[in-house]
Amino acid sequence: MTETAARLLQLLSLLQTRREWTGPELAERLGVTVRTVRRDIDRLRELEYPVHASLGSVGGYRLEAGTALPPLLLDDEEAVAITLGLRSAAQGSVAGIEESAARALVKLQQVLPTRLRGRVDAVDSATVSLGGPAAGPRVDPETLVVLAAAARDGERIRFRYRDKGDAESRRFAEPHSLVAAGRRWYLVAWDVDRADWRTFRVDRIEAPFPTGVRCAPRDLPADDAAAFVTAQLARSRPARSVVFLVHTSAEQLAETFRVRPEEVEPIDDRSCLIRTSADSLEWTAIRIAHLGVEFEVREPPEMQRMLRDLGAKLLRAAGDPQ
Repeated sequence: MTETAARLLQLLSLLQTRREWTGPELAERLGVTVRTVRRDIDRLRELEYPVHASLGSVGGYRLEAGTALPPLLLDDEEAVAITLGLRSAAQGSVAGIEESAARALVKLQQVLPTRLRGRVDAVDSATVSLGGPAAGPRVDPETLVVLAAAARDGERIRFRYRDKGDAESRRFAEPHSLVAAGRRWYLVAWDVDRADWRTFRVDRIEAPFPTGVRCAPRDLPADDAAAFVTAQLARSRPARSVVFLVHTSAEQLAETFRVRPEEVEPIDDRSCLIRTSADSLEWTAIRIAHLGVEFEVREPPEMQRMLRDLGAKLLRAAGDPQ
């Protein structure tokens, strides 16, 4: 490969990773002059890559959507990630893209180098799908595309949103990130009208459209978007304080119930107290019931009712008339 051809491939790869680059930035990354960058941009245009140049003292370049899809440049890790992602999507949780994902997968596998095909096949052969219908709500792929583009480009959007009570509101927001949590997708965004950060369930977002208004990046009040979503979900499900008297040693309880040491209060070598918080009393009732040791509920009273109901349900399932 000639030096010019290699540089063109590197230039194209850079243009695909960011919304816009200035001429000096590209020149520095490529180790050439700004004039050489301009010539290389012209060569890409001759190859029908739609590279747009903005005017100004510095000038900028961005790769825009064209009438045809030119070849994409992927490094080895990107190619493996996309192939595995397409295989997952072909079974998927995003509504209506299974067939498209399967067609794209066939095309990609035809050009995948042998060295990468072996890596993909190794992961695929070691992975088993449970199959069956997708758990949880499915999201519109076009909605994901619009939200992701707005987050990437720093562009404000408007959309309709239905809350958990099915009440609808209109939102004006600055998308920051999309977070996939199992089968659910969340949008982390700055709500312009409410002047605060918000988390939106993507399956409840309708008719998102970009406004063309750019916005400056904002700092999240968390280490990253995933941490922010985790904190918001925990806040929406306030934890309850739960106390059990358990007839086993503190050491055995810490191992069996998987609680933090500070949540266990030893009484003697045959009993201890566990003080913990629970997002779900139902799930905590099931966990404590599976301990295999005797226990008593100290608080809250709702836990006693929860265990009585659970016990009655299990007795009915076992055919006990009582």
